[in-house]
Amino acid sequence: MQTGETATTEGDARPAPPADRYGSPAKTGSKRWKRWVFGVVAVVVSCAVAWIAYVNLGQASIDAERVAFDARPGNAMQITINVTRDDPDKPGVCIVRVRDKSGAESGRKEVLVPAGAGHSRVSTVVKSIGEPVTADVYGCSYSIPRYMSTP
Repeated sequence: MQTGETATTEGDARPAPPADRYGSPAKTGSKRWKRWVFGVVAVVVSCAVAWIAYVNLGQASIDAERVAFDARPGNAMQITINVTRDDPDKPGVCIVRVRDKSGAESGRKEVLVPAGAGHSRVSTVVKSIGEPVTADVYGCSYSIPRYMSTP
């Protein structure tokens, strides 16, 4: 036996610590099922978060791209957009905006896209608070504000 080693009874088994001082030893089987339950719950929650993110942040069902823009007198600009949607029977709304030299938004307008073909071309004039230099599409949606819907 070398220095620093202690002899144990019954071969190489470690002696159990006193139960009155450290409590009774935990059963390993009870911890194992808790780990499995925690793992299953973590997987279910992760799948739910991924599904919600996919539904909310997935590909837009209505989208638009700028085709052309042209400056008009009186700090205004005409913008033409192509709108593509997955459901042509539903009307939509697109927000277009103009920007000044500094890149700041200087005018914005909501454009109603009536139900019709899956691909629509819409033109509108947007007023600006200063001289506009460019125009673009901010976004589109099927959620039409009440004040834009026809009676």
